[in-house]
Amino acid sequence: MQYCEKRAWLCLFRQAMLFIAGFMLIFGAAQAEAAGFAERAGSMSEIKAVRVSSSADKTRIVLDGTKETSYKVSILSNPQRIVVDIQNAWISPDLKKSTTIDSRFAKSVRIAQHDTSTVRVVVESSMGKNNYKVFPLKGGSTAYRIVMDFGSLGGSSSGAAIDFNPQPKPKDEDKGTASGSGTAGGTGEGTAIGGSTGGTGSNTGSGKETVTKGEPVFTPGLKGKIIALDAGHGGSDVGAIGPTGVTEKGVTLRVATELQKRLVKEGATVLMTRSTDTEVSPKKAKASDIEELQARCDVGNDKNADIFISLHMDSFTNSSPSGTTGYYYVNGSKAGQRLAKELSEGIVSALGTGNRGIKSCNFYVVKHTTMPAALIEMAFISNDKEERLMNSDEGVKKAAEGLVNGLISFFG
Repeated sequence: MQYCEKRAWLCLFRQAMLFIAGFMLIFGAAQAEAAGFAERAGSMSEIKAVRVSSSADKTRIVLDGTKETSYKVSILSNPQRIVVDIQNAWISPDLKKSTTIDSRFAKSVRIAQHDTSTVRVVVESSMGKNNYKVFPLKGGSTAYRIVMDFGSLGGSSSGAAIDFNPQPKPKDEDKGTASGSGTAGGTGEGTAIGGSTGGTGSNTGSGKETVTKGEPVFTPGLKGKIIALDAGHGGSDVGAIGPTGVTEKGVTLRVATELQKRLVKEGATVLMTRSTDTEVSPKKAKASDIEELQARCDVGNDKNADIFISLHMDSFTNSSPSGTTGYYYVNGSKAGQRLAKELSEGIVSALGTGNRGIKSCNFYVVKHTTMPAALIEMAFISNDKEERLMNSDEGVKKAAEGLVNGLISFFG
């Protein structure tokens, strides 16, 4: 009996020793890991603050870091989110991890330690590529900042990037090398914002304003007319995304292709900026926004098109807004204004969408074309009903029919 009791105590003692030894190993490993993280953290950027500000023109999110670092930007859908993965970084323990944003450009921003060396920032926003910009800032009271701008001036939230720094059309030998950016951004916080549908941008620098386009005289009918059709976005630029994942670039190409068929039957010559899911610039995804937009303008300019039409889908942070809007260059010809009116009214009549009217703008593609030009936001891809409509064969055909009717009215 005593032998059994001694053996039982011996077993308990051994188990206790094994438990203590295991605990010490785990504790030691934890201490080593903590020491290793502390050592790594010294060479990493500490994200110490997330600051959000909104105005009628844009929402700006600023991430304050202690060191310069790299980051990657990606898009997730359903719902659409802009994701920024900050490399070689860690989150300050006191940092607020989630912020609700009272803005039509973004709903919320969340930040988390994605892995031991990556901080992930997620912004819930339906803005397309030309409506947001992520860029770094160095110097000042904060060693390093990553700025995320979301904006849509002029009452819309998708479309073509604005021309915030007027530039002359490049010479033939210089095409594809123009510098600059047509999307939100700039060189510092507090930069003045210039407005249009396609995004925000700094109004810095000087440039000669484009002169008012002359008033053309057209013969009646579509036969013999040269019409440039620009299916908005394409390739790496998906544009806005609808509630079920329908992309703006897909809808605009379908409508442009159907419209091309109908116009050719009427005897018109149609110049397509793109006929497939691709960028227009020879540089493809590597092109700057201005290079891409200028390439679209060149399609019409180089062949002396009679008119230029850029097709887009509108978007908003909720599903309520709906309808069709026409845009024309603020300093352009009266013909451009009339073109926007006839085209948008043609779509409204064919699709039964609400008429949001026509508005002046400073969009690059209507400013840097040499003929009457209009940008048409056919419907809201963020609206459930209009997304379904424009993703259907019937909706695509009706939109094309409305545009043809609008052109017939325009040419008289």
